[in-house]
Amino acid sequence: MAGGGGGGGGDGDRRYSCRTASETLEWIHGIIDFLKRYRFFLDAHVVNFYKDRLWEAVDGEWMDCLRREPVDKLMQIPSGVVQDHWPASLKEYVLTVRSLSLPRNQADMQKIEALAAVIGSIARRVGADTVVDVGSGQGYLSQVLSFEHGLSVIAIDASSHHGSITDARAKRIEKYYAAKLCKSRLQNKCFSKPRTVTCQVLSPAMLKDVSSSLVQVDDLDKPSIIRGQAEKKSLEETNGSKSPSSLKGNANSSLVLAGLHACGDLSVTMLRTFMECDEVKAVISIGCCYNLLSEDDTAEADNLYGFPMSKGTKSASFRLGRNARDLACQSPDRWRTLGEAAGLHNFELHAFRASFQMVLFRYYPEAIFRNPSIGRQGKAIRRQHNRRIMVLDADSIDSAESFSQKNCSTWARNHLINEPYSYPESSNEESHDVGRYSMFVKFCKSGLDRLELNDSQDIEYSSVWRETEEFSGLVGPYWTLRAALGPILETLLLLDRLLYLQEQSNVLSEAVMVPLFDPILSPRNVALIARKI
Repeated sequence: MAGGGGGGGGDGDRRYSCRTASETLEWIHGIIDFLKRYRFFLDAHVVNFYKDRLWEAVDGEWMDCLRREPVDKLMQIPSGVVQDHWPASLKEYVLTVRSLSLPRNQADMQKIEALAAVIGSIARRVGADTVVDVGSGQGYLSQVLSFEHGLSVIAIDASSHHGSITDARAKRIEKYYAAKLCKSRLQNKCFSKPRTVTCQVLSPAMLKDVSSSLVQVDDLDKPSIIRGQAEKKSLEETNGSKSPSSLKGNANSSLVLAGLHACGDLSVTMLRTFMECDEVKAVISIGCCYNLLSEDDTAEADNLYGFPMSKGTKSASFRLGRNARDLACQSPDRWRTLGEAAGLHNFELHAFRASFQMVLFRYYPEAIFRNPSIGRQGKAIRRQHNRRIMVLDADSIDSAESFSQKNCSTWARNHLINEPYSYPESSNEESHDVGRYSMFVKFCKSGLDRLELNDSQDIEYSSVWRETEEFSGLVGPYWTLRAALGPILETLLLLDRLLYLQEQSNVLSEAVMVPLFDPILSPRNVALIARKI
């Protein structure tokens, strides 16, 4: 638990904590001071690996060492694992990242059940009448809270489709529980279905108005399911002519705000609502989609950007940027569990995408400025390629056999990590349906098609391949070194949110951070929990 205890995860090298605002701010400053030294990683976009020669910003001794490392060792770098024979400065980099990052070891609980149990406990502790599930999705958490914990739940989500799914499932569950209670002769025991609201929450004031309005609906025993197009009009179309701001809930009502993976600014909106709304007595927030956070680098205290939230972080005048926020969403715990073949496959796709960027830069420069995204084309091509290999005669396709599960590790280590691939000199490269060069051409053609660009006959794929393949062995080391910063960036975002609450400690009873889930199953596993006095 962080916030109520140390900042470590069982590692003796952790020296930061976040029990108080001053300790949290010290941790934040430690992270920012470290990140400033590696700004080139934060600003880098890996698709420009070849175009901008990104590896040249990294210590050459590090790259020379890591390009000879087995893939499984590279994939452990983001989790803070070092090797004895590495240069001292490289080991210091990896270990410092680990010491500055929040621990992720899960408490011994199941995912939704764990969160629901925590929310139920908090609701009872603060005497809350209602739980508002913010960004409820398809209502899994809402239904567990309602049927298993007997709580009154309002499920708010921007998608009406999600609300319909929640309602339909709740009806089925209700029948099951009714039959169960009848069998056990507990007919007098009450439970309620979650009430669903389609509403795009744009501000703390809006979330406060929606919540307060629904509490009044509850008090007046109004219909349980409310629909509306939300933005500024929110519930105006569903509750009559009164606007939400004109509705006041029961003065004795109390709410708990809960959010399981509330995306982007929605998580910080929950925290602001918690501080600004007297009826909200507690908040349990697990954020997600940091890439969607709004950001400002000014030191003004009254802006409502997603980062930074706290006055202390704002005073540091440190800006993350879109690429760094993307990086904060990465999952080192999942990479650590990948096999060598899967790790090599990931490196190869990054190499293909970076080479394709060179094709765009050389032949379609106008497309670069549109920040092109080609989706997951590389993985689809790889699956098609592997299926083709399975039906070919292994004796006649030695190069293709290297892509099989049996030989993938040896082949890829030799070609992707250590040596450039021997591509065909023929002018008819497209006819080669095996080998990495052939796959690269297919990758490019698929990418051009996705971007609705014509595949020009003038494109010299072999020229781009020669130019980039020479440095392909550096892609894996660079990618893992940069990815190692993911946990420390997420830590910075979470500590900023915690500090925002701690700076208003005069109204808080507690504010802690707890890793509730298995980080492999749910990489965003840290819950920020706060209660008012």
